Amino acid sequence: MCCRRVPAQAGGIAGYKDIDLTVLVPPAWRDERGTLLLERAHTVGYRLLTTPIVFNGSYHLHFYPQLRRHFAAGVHIVHIDEEPYNLATWHALRQAQRCGAKTLFFSWQNIARRYPWPFSAMEAHVLQNADRGIYGSASAAAVGRAKGFSRELAVIPQFGVDPQTFSPVVEPRAAATPFRIGYVGRLVPEKGVDILLQAAARLGPGIRVEVIGAGPQLATLRALALRDGIGDAVSFTAWLPSAQMPQRLRELDALVLPARTQANWREQFGRVLVEAMACGVAVVGSTCGEIPGVIGDAGLVVPEGDVAALADALRRLRDDHQLRDELGGRGRARVLQHFTHAHVAAATVQVYRAMQASAAPMLHSPKQ
Repeated sequence: MCCRRVPAQAGGIAGYKDIDLTVLVPPAWRDERGTLLLERAHTVGYRLLTTPIVFNGSYHLHFYPQLRRHFAAGVHIVHIDEEPYNLATWHALRQAQRCGAKTLFFSWQNIARRYPWPFSAMEAHVLQNADRGIYGSASAAAVGRAKGFSRELAVIPQFGVDPQTFSPVVEPRAAATPFRIGYVGRLVPEKGVDILLQAAARLGPGIRVEVIGAGPQLATLRALALRDGIGDAVSFTAWLPSAQMPQRLRELDALVLPARTQANWREQFGRVLVEAMACGVAVVGSTCGEIPGVIGDAGLVVPEGDVAALADALRRLRDDHQLRDELGGRGRARVLQHFTHAHVAAATVQVYRAMQASAAPMLHSPKQ
């Protein structure tokens, strides 16, 4: 969760001289990857403060008990970087309103799910009382409208990349090296890693599949690779620090996101796609959720769950070096146009300034 004083998004927004930014985060977060400690890099131009968290690891029930103390120091706008149905959002909104701050939430929710009480009541309260909303996609915004959010909203994917950090290789690998296919993400059924492994098994020798991530399907996926005769060609690596990801992506010939729709889930964005595209790596994605809109014409899109179609797409990339280079270049250009930190920051600043303009005149907090 991020709460922002005359808010902004860490990175690009901190460069705006008229914005005084404080970001509040927990010192760590627990999920299926383990305990993720806060990375304190790139905090020039804004304050990054840790605040205690209650029910750490519980996505719907966690909250931050000391927010009111932070807000009492003087806050104009609070951006709650949480879904509207979470306790953290409801709690932060109430604390911000008690301090006279305007509020803004963010949502990726692209399925019109209905939640049991008390989450339904918290969601309704947030949608009725927040001053603005930012949604990660047009389909998410449509869900927000259907659920009753009637105030102004903006559609801004919040996953930008630094194009200097995520950049193409300087010296391409020799053509004789194995064709390297990568997947980065959770090892859960909806991500479709089993589809990738079955497709890779159809390509024959001369390939490497690098699976980076963790989750409950790890043992099942290892067994599948062995069953299909590609156990020696598949490597499984646990989560890596974010600073190591650019180099690992540059070593790939293709990055695959083979997600498939579930009754309660559709791919909401696919951050690894834009990171790989920024590195000039050809990407292949399924038709699940927002993936086709992220890739555009800068990669290959195949029907979700279709092993044969994915194998054909990977075979095309393996056999056509020129196509890989062309898609890599298109991907890099698409990221520079739509998905950089600077692009996301500029769009988000517009929202904050509109909120500020509609508020009563207020004093600017000096940077500490």
